[in-house]
Amino acid sequence: MEILERMATGDHEEVAFCRDRNTGLRAIVAIHDTRLGPGLGGIRIREYGDENQAMTDVLRLSQAMSYKNACAGLDFGGAKAVLLAPLPADRRAAFLAMGRIVAGFAGRYVATEDMGMTEPDIAVLNEVTPHAVGRARDAGGSGDPSPHTADGVFAGMRAALRAAGLDDGFAGVRVAVQGCGKVGLGLIRHLVAVGADVVAADTDESGVAAAREAGAGIVSPAEILFQDVEVIAPCAVGAVLDADSIPALRCRVVAGGANNQLATEADAARLRERGIVYAPDFVINAGGVINVGDELAPGGYDPARVARRVAAIETTLEGIFAEAAEAGRTTAEIAVARARRRIEAAG
Repeated sequence: MEILERMATGDHEEVAFCRDRNTGLRAIVAIHDTRLGPGLGGIRIREYGDENQAMTDVLRLSQAMSYKNACAGLDFGGAKAVLLAPLPADRRAAFLAMGRIVAGFAGRYVATEDMGMTEPDIAVLNEVTPHAVGRARDAGGSGDPSPHTADGVFAGMRAALRAAGLDDGFAGVRVAVQGCGKVGLGLIRHLVAVGADVVAADTDESGVAAAREAGAGIVSPAEILFQDVEVIAPCAVGAVLDADSIPALRCRVVAGGANNQLATEADAARLRERGIVYAPDFVINAGGVINVGDELAPGGYDPARVARRVAAIETTLEGIFAEAAEAGRTTAEIAVARARRRIEAAG
């Protein structure tokens, strides 16, 4: 499928392929929708099999950001950037180049952290462009968004447990967390603190060690999705729920922090047919973007306002679960419909 045809299929506004001749940096930026406001979304650093895989990822991620921001009640559209790993050896020079790329969008794209990035990377971007958020707290920013993503997933998981007819108090609830990065590890700590029985897996040994220290049992990455638990929490890469994995799941709830957990739209129906409650990822994992987006609010960043908006993820999901049950539709369909209504009303 040609690029413009793929853009039309997902209703994207703009896709830019970028290369910096001095550093060798390679990037793709996708702006999905700006009717609610500038496209806000992270810069992801990842090694892809080829450029087509990178293109597929950035298109899906930018669309999910539109839906995420809309469902969270934020006045932002959706966008995303991917940097094709490996990064140039001079990381600072690479992010100065990326800052120039972001600046070229003249505010239509507001960048923030995603996989592989850190607060210092945002600081380098800000040397070149004001259109990057997620600055360190001591620099007047909102800080690392990951703890807020974990907070939102934890709050949303309570709503998902209730929707599945389970106790939302977590005592003795078995949860399998796939991915022990910053979000997954934060979620593990929340769960262990309230008495949940947690197992986890990661391909990185440092993540495994941190999860074990936090109180989680450890299983192999190949086994984590298929544990006999109440909740599966995907917190790593996307597209892990598909026609092959869903029939083998042994859980009542899927509620995690990863983006694009479903490989295809049909996978939401597969989960529903199995009686598994699915918390749409772009709703439950919105805590991070709520946090960084607040830097641009009138008056600047307000941690109390962020905390209220992140806690409201639980209420938003309650409404989605109830509407899906009443309409006999998937939770993903209901969440997308809600997002599109808000976007189209703005347009």
